[in-house]
Formats: sequence, structure tokens, C-alpha cells
Amino acid sequence: MAANKPKTPRPDMAQPHRAGDIRSFPGGKVSYLSPVPLPTGSAPVDFNQAIGEVHDAYLDFGGSLPTPFTWQFTLGIPFITFLIMAIVFPLFSASMTASVEYPFLSEFKIFFPVGFELGAWGGGLILALALFIKAQYHFKFRNDVPTRFHRQRREVAFAPGGGKPPIIVPWESVAAWVTQAQGATQYGVQRQYGLGLGLIDPETGQQHFLELPQPGLPLAMGLWESVRAYMEYEVHTREEIQDPNGLHCPGDPPYEGVHTFHNARRRLHRRYRDGEIGLFKVSMWYLWHILDLWTIPFHLAEWEIRAIQKAGRKSLPASLDEWSQPLPREQWAEPSDELKRLSAEVRQRHAQQPNRPITAIFAEVYAEETSLSA
Repeated sequence: MAANKPKTPRPDMAQPHRAGDIRSFPGGKVSYLSPVPLPTGSAPVDFNQAIGEVHDAYLDFGGSLPTPFTWQFTLGIPFITFLIMAIVFPLFSASMTASVEYPFLSEFKIFFPVGFELGAWGGGLILALALFIKAQYHFKFRNDVPTRFHRQRREVAFAPGGGKPPIIVPWESVAAWVTQAQGATQYGVQRQYGLGLGLIDPETGQQHFLELPQPGLPLAMGLWESVRAYMEYEVHTREEIQDPNGLHCPGDPPYEGVHTFHNARRRLHRRYRDGEIGLFKVSMWYLWHILDLWTIPFHLAEWEIRAIQKAGRKSLPASLDEWSQPLPREQWAEPSDELKRLSAEVRQRHAQQPNRPITAIFAEVYAEETSLSA
């Protein structure tokens, strides 16, 4: 049976949308969170570190650096595959065929060479595929141009590329949506989630999109909330959205590496001494990191970051340098009255009904707003 991947169509930005709107398509739906970026109530978390630089004046969306997690996945899956085939398979097979006539040890010696060879081939093929995908992402990191969110101006700068000048639009006009899609494949039901941003060039009317796949719906919501909370002065640093467990210490480099591994291990031991966690969680932490090759992924992440920094990477055009500068406090742009009013109403209703879908609250608030103005 051929794979039938879920389709996630882009919305038509020329059609009016607002937070709370839901558009269904075969196999999924698009839920709008903006324009007029209302608070979602989600925790602001940038799990995949899609956010790059964060300053007092602006935040760069995209252009982030590689993380050890990608190397853990790249190396860990092939290594676990090898262990299963080379160790678990011979042990299981020997236990099933062992008897008085054929002792367990002799059976294991028969199955072990077969399992080792299968594991070496299987793990090697998976490793080659994973490294190929990792190389593609490596060059993507180098070529990505970030989109800059200037909270003091309450504007967003997008570089369309191809030598075209950057596009600057009001923050509250940017559309944001989360996509949920699923479809049948030969391996079962495949689900996809993503965060999308859209804007329209005010001069040409051309539509531009940013789309980022996410591991789950809460993480897609959390990534958008990170940007929204920054623009509304609710978060101020990258550590607040990328380091909720406090794994960066003063003086550490501003990226994940060997230092975060050792900080995490010290934090684990402190929590165990304080009675916050038990021996089981400590054991699982060590088992997981042994299976993903201890500090090797962290060293490789640091090596890749140095390679990207040495090779240089694309950045926003120099014409935006002046636009990116901080403004005097008296020149800061203010949120619209509509955003202030609707945000307060959304927060109040979300506090009263925390388990209700936030998009339903958005739609309800807008419906009442429309009826009152009619």
C-alpha cells in the first residue's frame, strides 16, 4: 500500500481571518491564533529552539543553532537498533530454543553472530540515513534567514530572499495558525503538527509564509506563545522559553552543549539528595544517556555550531540595521485598544474555564464583540 501523507494546505491570506477561526480540510484542520495575537494560556516553550537571538528590542524567529537532541536522535536510534539485534535478539532466541540437550550458552553462541551481523547492517543503514538527513538540516541552519520581531516598534521584518527588499508589517497584522493533520500510511496512522505564520507584502499584496513542523500540538502552541509573550513584554530572555529547567549557569555559552549535560547531571543529583525524585528516575536518566552515547552528541553539537559560525550564515539585510536599534522609551509603540480589550476578556474567561479550548474562547469573545458593535 502506498503511503498517503497528510496534506497541510496553506491558508489563503487574502481571505479575512482572526483568532478562533477554524478551517477544516481532508484529514485535518487549521486553527487560527492571530491576527490580533490574543493570549493562548499555553506555557511559552521553544522546544526545538526555533528562536535565535533575543534582545531588549527584538527577537529573531528562525536562524537558531543545532541542539544535542538532534545528535542524540541521529546516533541513538542506530545504536539502540544494533543493541536489540546483537544482544536482545540472541538472548531471546537462545531462551526460546534452549533445552537439556541444547544448553542456553551454546544456543546463544549460535544466534549471536547472526544477530551481530544483522545489527551492524541495520544500525549502519539507519545511521547513514540519519546522517544524510542531519547534513541537510546542517546546511539549512546555515542558509536560514530569520524573521525579526521588534517589540518596541511592534513591527515584524521578513526577508523574502532573491535580492528583494525586506518586508515590514505591523505585529498585530501577522496571521498565526496551528495545523493538525493525519493520514493513513503502510505503517498506520501518521499525525503531523505545525505552526504557521503568514503576512502580506503591503506594496505588492504577495503572500509570504513561515511553516515549522512541531512534535505535538502543545509545543506548536508554546512556540507561538513564546513569540507573543515576548512582543507583549511578558518574557524577556531566551532562557525563559528555552531553558525552563535552569540548565544554563552564569558564564555558559548561549547554546546547548557539554556544559548543559553536566549541569543537568548536577541538578539530577541535587534533586535526588533533596528527596524530589527517587532512585528510579535517576537510573532512567543514566540509562537514557548511556543508550544515546553519553556526552558524544553534546560534543558533536558544539562542533557543528562552531562549523556554522566559522562558515558564516545568512542574516537580515544591512538596511534593517537602523530599524533594529532600540528606541527611546517615549517612542515605543503601544498595543491597540482592541488587543488590550480582547486580551483582558480572553484571560478572564480562560481563568474561569481553563479546560476549554482556547480557540473556542477566542471565537466566543469575537462573536460577542460583533454583536455589541452591530
